Amino acid sequence: MQLSDLRERVRAAAASQTPLQVRGQGSKAFYGQHVGGELLDMRGFTGISSYEPSELVVSVKAGTPIAELEALLATQNQHLGFEPPRFGGGGTVGGMVAAGLSGPARAAQGSLRDHLLGVAMLNGRAEALNFGGTVMKNVAGYDVSRALAGSMGVLGLILEVSLKVLPRPVAMATLRFDLRQDLALQQLNRWGGLPLPIHASAWWDGALVLRLAGAEAAVRAAHAQLGGEVIPEAMAAAFWQGLRDHSDEFFQGAERAVQGGAKLWRLSLPSTAPELKLPGEQLIEWGGAQRWVTTPLPAAQLREAVAAAGGHATLFRSLDKSAGVFTPLSAPLLRIHRELKKSFDPQGIFNPGRLYPDL
Repeated sequence: MQLSDLRERVRAAAASQTPLQVRGQGSKAFYGQHVGGELLDMRGFTGISSYEPSELVVSVKAGTPIAELEALLATQNQHLGFEPPRFGGGGTVGGMVAAGLSGPARAAQGSLRDHLLGVAMLNGRAEALNFGGTVMKNVAGYDVSRALAGSMGVLGLILEVSLKVLPRPVAMATLRFDLRQDLALQQLNRWGGLPLPIHASAWWDGALVLRLAGAEAAVRAAHAQLGGEVIPEAMAAAFWQGLRDHSDEFFQGAERAVQGGAKLWRLSLPSTAPELKLPGEQLIEWGGAQRWVTTPLPAAQLREAVAAAGGHATLFRSLDKSAGVFTPLSAPLLRIHRELKKSFDPQGIFNPGRLYPDL
C-alpha cells in the first residue's frame, strides 16, 4: 500500500461524504462507541522508517504491528517504556496511538502521549500534514501530535509516528504484600513520596504487587527497605505481561462478566483518593491513579461516585454503550472538540461517532 493509494481513498470518501472506519488489526475494535462506514484497512501500510538506537528514537508507519516494532527494539535492549496493551497479542502502531492506552509502567515511565514525538497524517482534505519531530523540545504552539493520542482516529488518518524509546532496566524484582485495599492505597501513597525504584504496582483480591526496576544496587536496597515476598522472575514476568495485555485472571473474569451483562469501567482518579466502595471486582494500578471495576452499577450512579472522588470513568467494555463510553464533556470543551474535528475533518469522514456521538 502506498501513500498515494490512501490519499485517493480519502479524497474519494470526502467527495462522496462516505464515512471511513479506520482499522489496523482490530485488536481494540471493542473500545469506544460503535462506528460504521467503509473499512479502511491500514495493515498494508507498514515499515520502520528510521531507527536511531543511540538517540533513543524510532519512526514507524502506522500499519506496523506493535510486535514487529518491539522485536526490533529488543535487538538493542530497548523497549516502549509506556508498555502499550497488546490485546490478544496484536495491535498496530497507528491503533496504539489512536487509542492512547498505556500499561503498568505508565506511572513511573510516563504515558504514550509523553513518548510521542511526532506524527504524519492525512486530514479530511487528503492533505499530508506533519507535526512534531524526533526530539522532545521542538514544539511551538499547540502540540497537535499529542492531541492525536487517544483521539480514536476521529481527526485524521495517522500515517507515521516518531516515538521516544527507553533502555530496558538493568535489574528488576517483583514483591508481594497481603493487604486490604485501603491499607494498600495508604502504602502506595507513602512509598510514592520516597526515593524508591517502583516501576509498577497492582492490587487485586487482597494482594498488592510491586515491580522494582533500575540499577541492581537500587533494587536490592529497595527490597531490603520494603520487605515483602519475592515472586520468581518467570512467574512475575507472566503476571505483568498478563496485566499489560489484559489476559490475566482479573480481565478474563471481567470479560465473562461483561458477557453476562456487567460493565468493565476504567477509572482515572487522584492517587490519593480513598477506597471506593463499589459493588463488583476492583483492580488498582498506577499507585492508585487507575482503577478497574467490573460492576452492574448504573452508569450515572458510578460516574457520580467517581466524580465525587475527583476523577472520571470510561466505559471500557460493555455490550450496552447507550450511556456513552467517555465522560460527557462540558459545553465549552465540547465546542472545542467540534471545532477541532471540523478543522481537520470538515466532511466528518474519519471514524464518526467513535469518540462521542456527534464527533
